[in-house]
Amino acid sequence: PSCGPDAAGCAPGGRGAPGGGSGRPVSSRDVEASTSVASVTDLAERLRSSIATVIEGKAEAIDLTLTVLLAGGHLLIEDAPGVGKTMLARTLARVLGCSAQRIQFTADLLPSDITGVSIFNPESRHFEFRPGGIFAHVVVADEINRSSPKTQSALLEAMEEQRVSVDGTTHELPRPFLVIATQNPYEMQGTYPLPEAQRDRFTACISMGYPGRGAEVAMLDHHVADDPLAALEPVTDAAGVRAATDAVRRVYLHPSLKEYLVAMLDATRRDPRLLLGASPRAGLQWARAAQARAALEGRDYVLPEDLTRLAVPVLAHRVILANQLSDRQSTSDLVAELVARVPAPRRA
Repeated sequence: PSCGPDAAGCAPGGRGAPGGGSGRPVSSRDVEASTSVASVTDLAERLRSSIATVIEGKAEAIDLTLTVLLAGGHLLIEDAPGVGKTMLARTLARVLGCSAQRIQFTADLLPSDITGVSIFNPESRHFEFRPGGIFAHVVVADEINRSSPKTQSALLEAMEEQRVSVDGTTHELPRPFLVIATQNPYEMQGTYPLPEAQRDRFTACISMGYPGRGAEVAMLDHHVADDPLAALEPVTDAAGVRAATDAVRRVYLHPSLKEYLVAMLDATRRDPRLLLGASPRAGLQWARAAQARAALEGRDYVLPEDLTRLAVPVLAHRVILANQLSDRQSTSDLVAELVARVPAPRRA
C-alpha cells in the first residue's frame, strides 16, 4: 500500500492537505483540526525550550516525553541513578503548571499510601476518604521497582481508567493524568521486576543515558550555584494540556498505516524468540503516540516514519524473550529487526 505526503495518501482526502486531490471541499472541521494542530506544535516548542534549560543535551528524551504527554499516556524511564530521570519528571510537572505529586517507592510502601484510605471520623461517625499521592495531574513514581509487586499493582486501575476504587467507592482522578515512573536496572540491590500488566500500561519506555561532555560541562556551569527549577515558569495549565490532547486525537491515521501497525503487532506474537508479544493496548497507544509525534512536527496526518521511529520505545518494554527474563537491550534489538523486516507503507 502507498501512503504519505510529499505527499500523498497519508493526509485526509488522499493527497496533500485536507481536501486536496480528492475534490472534497475543506470543511470547518478540517480548518479546526489544522488550527488546533498548529497550536499543539507551538505549545510543544515552548515546552521543549523550557525543559531544555534544565535537562541538558537530551533532545530525544524530551521529545519522547512530550509525545507521551500529548498521547495521553504514561512514561517509564529506565536507567542508572543520577542521570536525570527524576529531574526530567519534576521539570515537566513544573512547566505544565499542573498539580504534581512525587511518591518515593520503597520496600515498606503500602498500596493505601498511593490510592488513599478511608478513616473513621468519631465526630461525624462516618468514614472519610483521605486521598493518596495518586491524586494529581502529574505523578512522579520514583524508583517504582523498589516496592513490592502488590504495591506496584495499586497503579493499575489508575493508569488505565483514571480512577481508583477504595472500600467499594470509585474516585475519579484529574485530567490530564500522567504517571512518570523511574526505575533502576534490575541488577541493582533492592529492586523488583515490574509485572507484565504494569509494564503494558506505560505508553513508552526510554533511557536517559549519560550526557555528552559538552552538555555535562554546561550543566556544571548552569546548575552548580543555582537550583535549575527555581527560575522555571509554567508554560501552560491543565486546560491547555487537555485541549492539546484532544487535538492530537483528531490527527489523521491512514488505513494502510493501521494495517501496518497490526502487522507489526502480529509479528511480535508469532516470533518464536518471544514468549509474550505486544498486546492490543500496545497498538492503541502506539497509534496515539504516532498522532502526537505528527502534531509535534506540525502535521495533521501520520507518516510511516512516525510509527517506525516509535516502535522500539513503545513496544520493546512490553515483549518478553522466550529464553530468559526480558532484557531491555535484547528486546529493543528484536523490535528494531522486526521493523526492518515488516514492510511499511510507501510514500506515494
